[in-house]
Amino acid sequence: MAKQIETDVIRAALGRVRYPGYASDIVTLGMVEDVFSNPDGSVTVMLRQATEKEEVLKQLGAQIHHVLSHELGLERIELKARRLEPELGEKTGRVRLEGTRHVVAVASGKGGVGKSTVATNLAVALHQLGLSVGLLDADIYGPSTGMMFATGEARPKAADKTRFYPVEKYGIKLISMAFFLSDKAPVIWRGPMVMSAVRQFLKETVWGTQDLLVVDLPPGTGDAQLTLTQQVALDGVVIVTTPQDVAVLDAVRAVRMFRQVHCPLLGIVENMSVFVCPDCGEEEEIFGRGGGERLAAEENTRLLGRIALYGEVRESGDAGIPLVLAHPEHPASRTFMEIARQLVGQLPD
Repeated sequence: MAKQIETDVIRAALGRVRYPGYASDIVTLGMVEDVFSNPDGSVTVMLRQATEKEEVLKQLGAQIHHVLSHELGLERIELKARRLEPELGEKTGRVRLEGTRHVVAVASGKGGVGKSTVATNLAVALHQLGLSVGLLDADIYGPSTGMMFATGEARPKAADKTRFYPVEKYGIKLISMAFFLSDKAPVIWRGPMVMSAVRQFLKETVWGTQDLLVVDLPPGTGDAQLTLTQQVALDGVVIVTTPQDVAVLDAVRAVRMFRQVHCPLLGIVENMSVFVCPDCGEEEEIFGRGGGERLAAEENTRLLGRIALYGEVRESGDAGIPLVLAHPEHPASRTFMEIARQLVGQLPD
């Protein structure tokens, strides 16, 4: 009787199988759903099938058979594939958001990296380039759009029984959980309610006709991210990180989550890259050096920009006037404008 091989050994071998066209392996990408080492010496590998392209499936199957037969000496290998949810399909949601030409997400692996500050200033910068822009704050538990745009007591107005108009400020159409809560009220919801709120913000907001919707996602790879990728076709995602290793590690997970649903990666923004002394202008790398650049190189994407840590960035956010508006000639404002130009250049016509 053939020797039964431990499943951990099989998984380790599968970790050397690269998904065609990607730098990541199929285990890291979450494609290996289960592994069975059968008493008769055969092996069954259950895969999450991320594509219907025959040539990709054949190439992937050949790689798996090669690794398991050559490295582990297995002769009988059975591959079974389960389709991912239909909404994930060959890319993100198949349905375009009505009236919106492009949808771009701003995401991060962990909190505290300044993702909402980047999303806010990026939306304003895109508007200053002449685009009509909406900003959807999908951070249900920690909405910040109300404060960053100083919307005060503004509330969305009803369009009909189920739909509502976004709040407008500085020429940007805005929707956020902040508009439906008092300032300090917590959101104590389970996942399904979060997913429902994101769906409503997307589909029941009367966005009208606009060039671009920026979606400010919460940190991580949870319910809000999955709902967004299932509901609409995304044109790309911007990943925000700080230079420190722990932030970059979590950012890698965010990158791979979006790649698993075939969402184009538009690039990396390294926030808080250096601290600039307001008195002498000296720079200090308090969060380390080069994390965003390393991440961009390892994930084969571009570093869109490095934003230094200035007091004015924080002050403008607290005051409700995005830095790009409050101080258009500020070095960080010029960086936001350059990032916006790069994004526009990457979007399909």
